[in-house]
Amino acid sequence: MLVLLAGIFVLHIATVILLLAATIENAWWVTSSMSTDIWARWIRTGSNWNYTDLPGIYPEGYLQAVQASSVLACVFSGIGLFVFVAQLFTLPKGKRFTFSGIFQLLACLCIMIAASIYTDIFHKDEKAGQHGPSFILAWISFALTFISCVIYFILRKKTT
Repeated sequence: MLVLLAGIFVLHIATVILLLAATIENAWWVTSSMSTDIWARWIRTGSNWNYTDLPGIYPEGYLQAVQASSVLACVFSGIGLFVFVAQLFTLPKGKRFTFSGIFQLLACLCIMIAASIYTDIFHKDEKAGQHGPSFILAWISFALTFISCVIYFILRKKTT
């Protein structure tokens, strides 16, 4: 059981790191001379990358929804990690992983909402460029948070 808990802890740490990388890193949409994230756009001039604001054509409400959902996913996953550690020492066996699973489910839903909105609303008509590594990390984080959530709920059932 100790190895299983250590594996879950490592999975949860990896999920938090990937969520933070997807939210902070500046590569949701990339071309050879431009990199865009959910916060700003970086344009390459010569050998330097210059920070610019996002274009005014981006729908502000959708952009704020993507930003808020990404940040909330990080917050919920971080809280879920602390709750997981706290539950190991405070709650009886049958109720141990419920709250951790709930926080992971919320993180899963938030990052899915952020990545889905970004996919549907932004860069639909742009032929040059592709989704960057941060966008891919967001979807990988979605899968890992979902797997983590399911594991927490299965463990809760097994320990009852």
